[in-house]
Amino acid sequence: MDGIGIWVAALLTLAIFSFLYKENPVYRFAEHLFVGVSAGYYLVQYCFSAIYKKLWVPVVDDHNYWIIGGGILGFLMLLRFHRKTEWLSRFAIAFYVAAWSGYLIPSVIKAQVLTQVKGTILAAWDTPDMTLYDHVTAALLLIGTVSILIYFYFSHAHKGPLRSISQVGITFLMIGFGASFGYTIMGRITLLIGRFQFLFYEWMGIGPGA
Repeated sequence: MDGIGIWVAALLTLAIFSFLYKENPVYRFAEHLFVGVSAGYYLVQYCFSAIYKKLWVPVVDDHNYWIIGGGILGFLMLLRFHRKTEWLSRFAIAFYVAAWSGYLIPSVIKAQVLTQVKGTILAAWDTPDMTLYDHVTAALLLIGTVSILIYFYFSHAHKGPLRSISQVGITFLMIGFGASFGYTIMGRITLLIGRFQFLFYEWMGIGPGA
């Protein structure tokens, strides 16, 4: 069975790579197979984790009947597939958006705004045993944060010192976008190398991993 699995994985990998030549029926078959298997897998996982573990077990085994209200809201979501009952799904969507926004907005502001502002301001002198490199890094972080915020300040025309500072913010933004893009490309290249290693080492038996 391991050998069959390796052959299936290798042939599907080559089928996906065939798109480099042109789009063809072999590639479309592998693409549709991947999407179908992924959809089926995640459907089963979500049904098990949401319907069984979070609704059936608490209600039937633990007798937490107040959870039935959440199950009813979840069922209302499914009514959106029918034209005559889709208006009922708006109640569930409105409750979900309102509740999730009320929960998420304060936590995001605290975790991603206030905490980062505090860390940016105090990083340069909050720790007594920081090295010169740490101080330079903290200073660059503070300058980059302030200049980027000024760049996105649109209530005043960017002229004079404001324009110069915003240009510094653009530089930091381009460096950040470039580093993020490079990190993404390296991640994709790592996946490509992994597939080639699988084809050569495990499927063809060539190389140190054979």
